[in-house]
Amino acid sequence: MFKIFSNPYIHVIMCLILTVYGQIIIKNRINLYGALPDGFFEKITKILKFFYDPLIISGFVSAFIASLFWMSAMTSLNITRAYPIMAFAPLLVLFFGIFALNEALTWGKLLGGILVLIGIILSVRF
Repeated sequence: MFKIFSNPYIHVIMCLILTVYGQIIIKNRINLYGALPDGFFEKITKILKFFYDPLIISGFVSAFIASLFWMSAMTSLNITRAYPIMAFAPLLVLFFGIFALNEALTWGKLLGGILVLIGIILSVRF
């Protein structure tokens, strides 16, 4: 069962999943708190309150675990083989931003996503 986790490509995919999870969950939770106030000390106080939210903490923990998976993958993969997988992060964030966070899909975001996809294909094929 754990043999699958010895595959360095699985480590890169886990890094990708955990990275995207961290970004989406932190944005989702921060949306609930509203905008930062104008005053410096009020901003600091509000930001410190974020660290009492278990889901925000889970986003930071997922980023840390993602970095462990990345370091593990880098022990046996060339970065030029692994990083195109990580380049899917903006596409996944775009997808989850639209469908989980109700953000608007604009022509610019769609075109940007298509260009990222083309860049990934070109970097892998050539």
